[in-house]
Amino acid sequence: MLFGLELQDVLPFIAVGFAAQLVDGALGMAFGVISSTLLVSLGVPPATASATVHLAECFTTGVSGASHILHKNVNWKLLARLAVPGMLGGAAGAYLLSNIDASIAKPYVLAYLTGIGIYLLVRGIRHTEMERRVRVIEPLGLLGGFLDASGGGGWGPIVTSNLLLQGSDPRTTVGSVNTAEFFITTTISATFIFSLGAEAFSAAIVGLIIGGVIAAPLGAWLTKHIPARPLLIMVGVVLTLTSLVGCAKALKFF
Repeated sequence: MLFGLELQDVLPFIAVGFAAQLVDGALGMAFGVISSTLLVSLGVPPATASATVHLAECFTTGVSGASHILHKNVNWKLLARLAVPGMLGGAAGAYLLSNIDASIAKPYVLAYLTGIGIYLLVRGIRHTEMERRVRVIEPLGLLGGFLDASGGGGWGPIVTSNLLLQGSDPRTTVGSVNTAEFFITTTISATFIFSLGAEAFSAAIVGLIIGGVIAAPLGAWLTKHIPARPLLIMVGVVLTLTSLVGCAKALKFF
C-alpha cells in the first residue's frame, strides 16, 4: 500500500512521471506534454490529466530547481528576470482565460515552436561557439507564463527555445528556466491546491510526484554533463516532435 493506494495502481504513473521529468529536467521542457499524453493513453480523462500534471509540477519543479542550483546550472540574474514576469503572466492567463477556449491559438503556437525546433536542430548540428548577450527576457517570461496558464503552449518550450534562439548558453538556460518554472507553476496552480480535497490525491498524482521527484536530480546532473552541441540537438528534436504531435492533435488529424 502507498498513500492508501495499491502499489500496482501507482507504478504506471510513477513510470510516466519519471520519464517525463527526466526529459524536462535535462532539456528544460516537455514534462507537461509527455505526462499528459501518457496519462490520457492510460485512460485518464484529458481535463483530469491536465489538472493532475499542473499540480504534480509544483513538487517536481521544486526538486528539479533545487537540483539545478546544486549543480550550478542556474544563472541567478536570468532566473530573476524570468520568474517575476512569468508569475505575472501566469496569474493573468489563469484569471483571464480560465473560461475562454484557447484551442484556437494553439495550432499557431505549436507551428511556431516546430519552426524553432527545426532551427535549433540545424544549429546544433552545425554548432560553433555562438553564445551572445540575450536581450529579450522579461517579455518572454510574461508571454511564457501567460501561454502556459491559458493552454496555448508550455513554459519550457516557449522560454527555453527562444532563449537558445537568442544565443543563450544551453546549460544555464535549461537550469534557470527549470528553476523559474517552480514559481510560475505554483502561482498558476495555487487555486487548485487550495480548492481540491483529499480525493484529488489519486493514484495518478501520487505516481507523477514520486516518479518526477526521483528523476529530477538525474535530469539536472545530465544537464551539467551534456556538452552544448548535443544538448542543443536534443532540445531541437524534442521540441520539433512534441510540437508536431500537438499540432496534429489540435488540427484533429488523429
